[in-house]
Amino acid sequence: MIVVGKFEIISWSSMCMYLKIAVAIFVMLLFAVMVLAAIGKSLGLREKYVEILLWAFEYGREKIEKAERKNNKKDSEEVEDEFSERNSYSTSVISRAVKLHPESPGPRKFSRTMSRTLETLSREFQLDDAMEFVKAGVEAIIEDEVTQRFSAEELPSWNLLTRTNKNYMYINLKVTVMWGLGFCLRYLILLPGRLILFFMGVGLLTVFTAAIGYVPSGKLKRWMYWHTSLMCFRILSRTISAVVKYHNSENRAKGGGICVANHTSPIDVVMLASDNCYALVGQRQGGFLGFLQRALGRATAHIWFERFEAKDRTLVTQRLKEHVEDPEKLPILIFPEGTCINNTSVMMFKKGSFEVGGIIYPVAIKYDPRFGDPFWNSSKQSYVHYLLMMMTSWAIVCDVWYLPSMTREEGETAVDFANRVKSEIAHQGGLVDLVWDGQLKRVAVKQEWKARQQRVYSSRIKVD
Repeated sequence: MIVVGKFEIISWSSMCMYLKIAVAIFVMLLFAVMVLAAIGKSLGLREKYVEILLWAFEYGREKIEKAERKNNKKDSEEVEDEFSERNSYSTSVISRAVKLHPESPGPRKFSRTMSRTLETLSREFQLDDAMEFVKAGVEAIIEDEVTQRFSAEELPSWNLLTRTNKNYMYINLKVTVMWGLGFCLRYLILLPGRLILFFMGVGLLTVFTAAIGYVPSGKLKRWMYWHTSLMCFRILSRTISAVVKYHNSENRAKGGGICVANHTSPIDVVMLASDNCYALVGQRQGGFLGFLQRALGRATAHIWFERFEAKDRTLVTQRLKEHVEDPEKLPILIFPEGTCINNTSVMMFKKGSFEVGGIIYPVAIKYDPRFGDPFWNSSKQSYVHYLLMMMTSWAIVCDVWYLPSMTREEGETAVDFANRVKSEIAHQGGLVDLVWDGQLKRVAVKQEWKARQQRVYSSRIKVD
């Protein structure tokens, strides 16, 4: 027993009994969560949990701003202006009047028809003709449009997580207590439960897909995989307390079509596969992600490829064409960006999936970064490390919009079609539409892009 002075607080037997009761309740809750997830039902507890978090975030923001106002010597109007700017969702440091990219002809273009003489050039050519390019170059050095898409999205206020891009010191006792309670909730209660659900979900997925692999191809196998996939991915979505709102479900991808979506992280698959069943296409991975790929591949036709092997890419295109020609097969899920972007933008769509024909079903995914940063920086984080970050976040909240199906118009190139689909996704998701290739975070700029910029500049100062 535990004794303080002359008073007996609690006996060891009573403590063990209470501990057993707590563990039993915990196990029952996990079982209930798994069963409800498997049948696609919810009691609305996650939604209430998100509402409480929003209240806590707002309370913390008010306390932080109040503390900062006390230490700020500016007048009240200047302080309000500062906070309004600070609370903006924009991730831009500078405002660009000129945007130069491979398809841009530059801010202004001119030509002159006159004789080519030294006197003419000295009279017509002005040094400030190059200043707009110099200005754009300096802006790119300060903050370019590519590299800022591969870092954590800036938050308007602190979300009481240990991982944050705003380093707040001690504010007051109430905020510190809130942070401490949140830390205990996420690491001592949510994380163990989420890990148990995760291993159960992965275990069920592995066992079921292995069993389905022995079933002959046909309606029964498709029916079994459909329900197994939905059940397992819904359980996996509970491991990160996912709260997903699906809009316009009547536009969901159908068999024989291609579903394309913007890409923020590997959990995009979980978000989408919890509402529909897909055949997946992607880069062949190693480690744990590769284990999941092999498990899924046993039950239905998925397409995994090596990114920089031209022969394999040709084979992928051929397999895609064969897949979309069969309406009995599952719709293919593709992320045409080819890499993860930080939930603020949509970058260049690769044209390969838009060349095979068939119907394209666009999907826009937008996460709420206040509850957890879903972006996976694969160059800095392993997949296991990333999963732990997701499981120790408050929750993953996102919206999924199913857009009307699109087809390639007569005379439209695959690149133009890809850009048209990308524009629709960016507009619906409130994302910035960029022309840059996301692979620029891994490889250098192509020589033809540099040459194109040189031609654009030379055309602006050319004397005809």
